[in-house]
Amino acid sequence: MRFAKWQGIGNDFVMLADPNDELELTPEMVRRLSDRRFGIGGDGVIRVAPSSQGADLFMDYVNADGSVGEMCGNGIRCLALYAREQGMTDKDVLDVDTRAGIRRVEVMGERVRVDMGAPIFEPDRIPVLWDEPNALHAKVELDQDVVEVACLSMGNPHAVIFVDHELEGPLPAGPAIERHEMFPNGTNVEFAKVVTPDRVWMRVWERGVGETLACGTGAAAVGVASRLLGGAEPRMNIALPGGELEVEWAGSLEEEASVFMTGPAVRSYEGDVDLEELV
Repeated sequence: MRFAKWQGIGNDFVMLADPNDELELTPEMVRRLSDRRFGIGGDGVIRVAPSSQGADLFMDYVNADGSVGEMCGNGIRCLALYAREQGMTDKDVLDVDTRAGIRRVEVMGERVRVDMGAPIFEPDRIPVLWDEPNALHAKVELDQDVVEVACLSMGNPHAVIFVDHELEGPLPAGPAIERHEMFPNGTNVEFAKVVTPDRVWMRVWERGVGETLACGTGAAAVGVASRLLGGAEPRMNIALPGGELEVEWAGSLEEEASVFMTGPAVRSYEGDVDLEELV
């Protein structure tokens, strides 16, 4: 089967076009495709298929460890340009069906703008076990430490930790928080610092993947938390190890509004793979 390798500021994916909706992504297949030494390598696999919900396309996204992902902001940008290359759409504006709902995507040359939907703050919908109306000041107990996290959902769960300085080296708290009992479905973990009102630094530990160079839904979550808790402006640049994303959010806890994210998507290479050997 023909595949293509795409990346959005270093967040990379194995892309598979499935116009007849015939392919099943098994966990073992995805793990082997995503393996950087024995497979193609990537942070996950995206199967592009027809939508059964009235959208233009369906994004079947699976993390590198074989776990299913609800939504992927960098991946959906790659999908838009990849689908156009594959002749699955010729639209500049298209609706993409994801497990987090339908997302509108606008192609602007090599950059893509995505309506990421409105952030979700209710703890039971994130989900996080926290007995307050929102979990923006939740506390996670880790051995002898207590870490304050701002929890919200962008269709998938996020826990944002604000730090005093830009971190270097490993992110030891990442895996511990990802799998903490407070998060029934696990969580993505972001470490962020508001540098100026229109610029935020972040690193991310992705659920089911580990640390990645970028995370689109994570950048959206950091943008929202930075607006609410860090004094950031409605439009900001989020600086990740792989590059920068522009995030816009003019909402509040009381007024629902979509988060918009804009960034590049780039094809790295393409080739052929025998999927029957990976089942």
